Amino acid sequence: MAIPLLEGCALAGKDITGDALLTQRALATYIVEQQAHYYFTVKGNQPALQRDIALLFEQRTAADYVEVTPADHRRLETRRIWCSTALNAYLDFPHVGQVFLIERESIKKNTGKRSREIALGVTSRPPHQAAPQRVLAVNRGHWAIESVHDLLDWNYDEDRSRIRTGFGPENMSRLRRFAVGILKSFQKPAHTIAEMMRTLCFRTRLVFDYLRMTKNSVTGARAT
Repeated sequence: MAIPLLEGCALAGKDITGDALLTQRALATYIVEQQAHYYFTVKGNQPALQRDIALLFEQRTAADYVEVTPADHRRLETRRIWCSTALNAYLDFPHVGQVFLIERESIKKNTGKRSREIALGVTSRPPHQAAPQRVLAVNRGHWAIESVHDLLDWNYDEDRSRIRTGFGPENMSRLRRFAVGILKSFQKPAHTIAEMMRTLCFRTRLVFDYLRMTKNSVTGARAT
């Protein structure tokens, strides 16, 4: 299903990311044949691949690279990555350049609650083309896009939009992203985007405050 969507794209030299649903041999082969590279998440739909990568990193030592991001609203995140070429000749998956494991640790500032997630992955780029820092950056960029998509779909039901002709879908997506960007700039730790949208439905004057079109643009909007 994904290959026909890519056929009209100039892929050469590009990094193509995909979640676990797209971790498929045919797609990996197609991407490399187009002189591009893939970065795939590995989960249960590829059980053998998942098992082999998890086993490799089971006794991992110090991470190859660690990134600590500044506190964003309510949490502080630490990301660690381990990369290896040990399975390149062993895995039943095309064009493997290296496999990786990413550990994300998050601490909520207001409660101190910790959470920890592990993500496994595979890429066709070998280490001399993609050091651990780059692999982590590509992975982070992918999930940043996914989180924005989830936010748009949850709040605007974007996936079921009936605007499908001309530049309509692209223009509406840009407007929705613009609106979310404005709301995030005024977002308080205790409020979600959905809660802010509901507030604006009943207090439309705040819309003009958020858009900096009133005298309350700086202080008033932030104080609500």
